[in-house]
Amino acid sequence: MKKAVHIFGAGLLSVALLAGCASKGPVSKQNDTAPAANKLKVATSFYPMYEFTRQVGGDKVDLLNLVPPGAEPHTWEPTPKDMEAMAKANLLVVNGGMESWFDKVMSAGSLKNVTVVEAGKGLERLPAGEHAEGSHKDGGRAEDAHKGEIQDEKQAGKPDVSHDDHDHEYDPHFWVSPKQAKAEVENIKQGLIAADPANGEYYENNAKAYMAKLDALDQEFREGLTGVKKKEFIVTHRAFGYLARDYGLKQIGIMGVNPETEPTPKTVAQITDFAKEHQVKYIFFEALISPKLAEAVAREAGAQTLVLNPLDGITEEDLKSGKDYIALQRENLSNLKKALNGE
Repeated sequence: MKKAVHIFGAGLLSVALLAGCASKGPVSKQNDTAPAANKLKVATSFYPMYEFTRQVGGDKVDLLNLVPPGAEPHTWEPTPKDMEAMAKANLLVVNGGMESWFDKVMSAGSLKNVTVVEAGKGLERLPAGEHAEGSHKDGGRAEDAHKGEIQDEKQAGKPDVSHDDHDHEYDPHFWVSPKQAKAEVENIKQGLIAADPANGEYYENNAKAYMAKLDALDQEFREGLTGVKKKEFIVTHRAFGYLARDYGLKQIGIMGVNPETEPTPKTVAQITDFAKEHQVKYIFFEALISPKLAEAVAREAGAQTLVLNPLDGITEEDLKSGKDYIALQRENLSNLKKALNGE
């Protein structure tokens, strides 16, 4: 049995397995100016893969996003209808590490004629547990990526904010940082060109134009987050490690890299204590995950809640209003500045 061809950057990428559930059918977007039969058929695994491919592929691709608006991609699994749609595609664009269903689908052999483009290939990875974006140390408390230092903190009575992310070998949320998003766009561009060299110059030009927008977004983040009063921010789900690392911040997650991982009562209490001691004014939550944990910590700490979007999915409301990755990232930047400056 032949396996699907993989196009990727340097390095090998392990695909983590997550528990999942079925969802609505795929969402497609076609350009009506050219016959779909003449286009490269591309399926994408979830929203940022769809958006990056849309920007590069333009009207040369017949694009389908598997995870529908409002669905949480960590727990999504393909239905028979989704499997049929994938099998008809020329390319399947995945992030790698997020798609719990990927290994199972590939081993079944139904996509043996589909080329897989892994956007996250070759990117430097953060570990799934305590991130290597740095440690925060303030007022006798610390968060550190190294297990030995975590154990030292426990013995010293400092907050235990480690998480059991056994389903992840690394943090797959590359796209949350504009810097890493640019690298993913490059991998997608290379995949499209390899599959459709006749339109290579078109893909090159589109990618160049979109990367210029990502460069401008990166500059906005660097300028906007330089000199903020605080560096630590509390999130429901540890999806912001690459963003924190790239812009000199420190995330504190109530849940782990996998949002299905439940925090212990001790972890919640310690994070609440940290929020009180450091006068944290906002606890971040996400539109596609229950806000109950963030609301509970905020209530106990005397704080408010605010959205910080990991951009792994898009809501129906945002889609209808015409928002995209860059617009939603600008909202993230605004909310980060508000929280980190204690406004």
